[in-house]
Amino acid sequence: MKLIADSGSTKTEWCLIDDDGNADRIIASGINPFYQTTQDILQSLQNEFKPINGTIQEIFFYGAGCANAEKNKIVGDALVQFFGCKQVCIESDLMGAAHALCQSDAGIACILGTGSNSCHYDGHTIVKNVSPLGFILGDEGSGAVMGKRLIADILKQQLSDTTIQLFFNTYHTTPAEILDKVYKQAFPNRYLAQYTKFLSQNIHIGELEKLVLNCLDEFVGRNLLQYNTDDLMVFFTGSIAHYFRAQLEKVMEKNGLKIGAINQAPMEGLIEYHNKPGLSK
Repeated sequence: MKLIADSGSTKTEWCLIDDDGNADRIIASGINPFYQTTQDILQSLQNEFKPINGTIQEIFFYGAGCANAEKNKIVGDALVQFFGCKQVCIESDLMGAAHALCQSDAGIACILGTGSNSCHYDGHTIVKNVSPLGFILGDEGSGAVMGKRLIADILKQQLSDTTIQLFFNTYHTTPAEILDKVYKQAFPNRYLAQYTKFLSQNIHIGELEKLVLNCLDEFVGRNLLQYNTDDLMVFFTGSIAHYFRAQLEKVMEKNGLKIGAINQAPMEGLIEYHNKPGLSK
């Protein structure tokens, strides 16, 4: 059996494929070694996974925060301890997106979810990556940044009174609670990203659509335009790309860029990639 994982900061999709090709999936908590230790990850796995019947020969884990050997080891050690599988391949979520979206073809692969990222993929490796820098310094177009912009505009009263009142009627929170969640609690990126649901549900409000368009335009301008995209299609995966598809298409057309595909999640593409002979390594 092989186990494939696509993990962001908010959630992880796991897919267990048996020797007959049958797939069993579960959704669990996100894993990110920038915020979690090996013990934290191991505890999360113990809380959310039921015992697996059979032996897992290979694990392919694609995760947010899996950016270098040190961070990969944090995740790898937890997976080895929990699943008892020694053949574990840890890659970035960006490589997962490239494999899922482009397979073995060249293209620009992008993630627009809780965080954002992008790369030029030549069909085998990532040849250029504009550093995302996280939601404080970068992550343009991500759910965390959209949520951050929304909250900041509300608390600084940059939006109309009607929209501000609608927000507080929807969430029944206070400025003090918001600031505590952002500055004192764990995973502020997840907390901020949840407010993209408010944007999506109220995208018909002009000032909210403008906020979304501006965030997506920043993603294009500060990231995609740094690649040589003349002959390459641009592919997207992630909840933000999916739910704000219409706005993303507007921004891409405005910047003269061609969309190859927009997928909500990469798992189907990862299953296809790892079922190809010679590619599952």
